[in-house]
Amino acid sequence: MRGETFIGGPRPPATGASREAIQDHYDIGDAFYALWLDENMQYSSAMWEPGDTLENAQVRKLDYHLDQARADGSRRVLDVGCGWGGLLRRAIGRRGVACGVGLTLSAAQAEYAAALGTPGVDVRLENWRDHVPSAPYDGIVSIGAFEHFARLEFSEAQKVAAYRGFFRWCHRHLRTDGYLSLQTFAYGNMRSREEARSTPATQFLANAIFRETDPPRLANIAEATEGTFDIVSLRNDRHDYAQTCRVWLQRLRARRAMAVDIVGEDVVERYERYLTYAFIGFETGNLALFRITLRRLRTQTPE
Repeated sequence: MRGETFIGGPRPPATGASREAIQDHYDIGDAFYALWLDENMQYSSAMWEPGDTLENAQVRKLDYHLDQARADGSRRVLDVGCGWGGLLRRAIGRRGVACGVGLTLSAAQAEYAAALGTPGVDVRLENWRDHVPSAPYDGIVSIGAFEHFARLEFSEAQKVAAYRGFFRWCHRHLRTDGYLSLQTFAYGNMRSREEARSTPATQFLANAIFRETDPPRLANIAEATEGTFDIVSLRNDRHDYAQTCRVWLQRLRARRAMAVDIVGEDVVERYERYLTYAFIGFETGNLALFRITLRRLRTQTPE
């Protein structure tokens, strides 16, 4: 194994959405999500080019993050917030990765991935804070988990501290000069955090969809990386997320009767409202979609 070995270390403090809050959303039912997600069950923004289907655009997203993490041919890749395991299956099956470890707080997602039995894929029902690997990872990817790492009631300082804990943890468990590829939605061009939090859409999303969750601002992320990672590249692909939400909503409405049979009218209405609000937020720029490539610094600045 190349590079330094960083095993164990201090456990970061408890922050962000609880396992119960995550499961309340993601464990609503695989059959429901399968009605309107792509065949790889990607529940995060796709990466669109003209003429794409949702399936094409989601595969492009997966390949982008594997490229950014320099995953090809590596021994060990970690996916923090791995969902139903689609990125890991692609890493093993198409990119020559020997072992892919995924972490999720959703029991349904972990069971789904385990049932597929893909050799080399190890999806665990485990918080990243509790994960102690036996050796450093060659690359780390995290798509759609970072926004859950802080709560609505946190101060700006508390949010930065929570994010800093994650970056320090990644630094500890990533090989020397390794890469972290991060995707997160975030507050966009609103004038202040208070303005962003006060909108009906934000209140609805916080109370009815993503409980115990407050997305970051770009400044929070940049400050939190200091001393652990260099930001190599940054993209705001908010229009990709707007397009993804639009297509998800179309697919959900096309199979609405089936969705109601699975989860009931109230849940379907809630998701239709959620996807509509999200589309508007990304389309107007009130929400951003950041894709950030980070390279591990050789040494970590002491706290």
